Amino acid sequence: MANDDIETVIVGAGAAGIAAARRLHRAGVKCLIVEARPRLGGRAWTVADQSGFPIDLGCGWLHSADRNPWAAVAEEQRKTIDKTLPPWRRPSLPIGFPVGGQKDFLKSQEEFFARVSERAQREPDIAAGELLTPGGRWNNLINAIATYISGAELDRLSIRDFDNFDDTGVNWRIVEGYGATIAACGDSLPVRLNCPVQRIDHSGKRLKIETPDGTIEADQAIITLPTTVLAESNGFFSPSLPDKMKAAQNLPLGLADKLFLSLEHAEEFEKDSRLFGATDRTATATYHLRPFGRPQIEVYFGGRCAADLEASGKNAFFDFAVSQLVDLLGSEFAQRVKPIRIHRWRADPFARGSYSYATPGMADCRAALAAPVDGRLFFAGEACSRGDFSTAHGGWATGVTAAGQVLHARNSAHGRIKSKSK
Repeated sequence: MANDDIETVIVGAGAAGIAAARRLHRAGVKCLIVEARPRLGGRAWTVADQSGFPIDLGCGWLHSADRNPWAAVAEEQRKTIDKTLPPWRRPSLPIGFPVGGQKDFLKSQEEFFARVSERAQREPDIAAGELLTPGGRWNNLINAIATYISGAELDRLSIRDFDNFDDTGVNWRIVEGYGATIAACGDSLPVRLNCPVQRIDHSGKRLKIETPDGTIEADQAIITLPTTVLAESNGFFSPSLPDKMKAAQNLPLGLADKLFLSLEHAEEFEKDSRLFGATDRTATATYHLRPFGRPQIEVYFGGRCAADLEASGKNAFFDFAVSQLVDLLGSEFAQRVKPIRIHRWRADPFARGSYSYATPGMADCRAALAAPVDGRLFFAGEACSRGDFSTAHGGWATGVTAAGQVLHARNSAHGRIKSKSK
């Protein structure tokens, strides 16, 4: 399956791959996206529930929406942007979490974030968990919030990387789905689905991208694979690239899973309100009630709690959620909820997690992962972003950057050839 007319292959059709291909395609470069899944979007995935409501099983929030390029893409597609304040920007329901306790918790969390920010400027880099107040009343809940933010508990997170995250605090949603927006952005691009890349041979004049359907030849490749997939793919590069593999290993994917529940008599609750399942432990879920005003509950699980539930099967998430909701709202509440959908991202062979974090001392691995190799291999994806990691707009920015690097390399090569011919 040699393709002499393909100039650049993009490995992966997530946010980064689609952004990179879009820029190259507009620049007139003959490019091809090669995607293992039968769909576009990667870790952004919108599906419809039984009532036809679009639900995002992957990323769902336009973080830093006031500078997020996917907001402009959504507007181009004439999708509806909901600017309702997210639940975490408003008081939670006081059920099981009195208002006074919420205020005390928020004060403790802000003080913790301030310690992280101050300590991150000094050496050495340490685990964020070391900066929790010894015996602090709210340590477990602060840790639980970290699992939603980073997909991992504070004992695994680099404070420097955690502090590098750049967020404007503006968070919007796309009514028709974030995943649907990203996938639609790639609809007009050349793509080959159901085609996992097995190996990239960069030993010859042209790259050889090996797949189950045959080998694709190209001049350049942009690799946008999740770090866990890259780190666990022995022999993916030939010759090997040990620095890339090491960087990927030090930027593992944390885990955040979402369970959607249908809710009877939903009008009892305020639109876009929130409940904490528990406030005295890290292994807890949070409950977003009536997202978009729909008769649903969007349940968030993170870190080791999500990993343990994944290992126990899909039903474990529902059982866990019902147990917490019954504790908060009474035994009859179990009859009002039914499972709609969940996707286990750790079990997904083409993701193996949700979004990246840096382990202590390894924040600089993001730059190492993003660095081009020999002017032919380029890298993109949220893990390559210093400040926008774990987001789809981080994927977009790194994809556009990688495409720019490809164009620069091509122009430089053409310039050398032209000068030699004179």
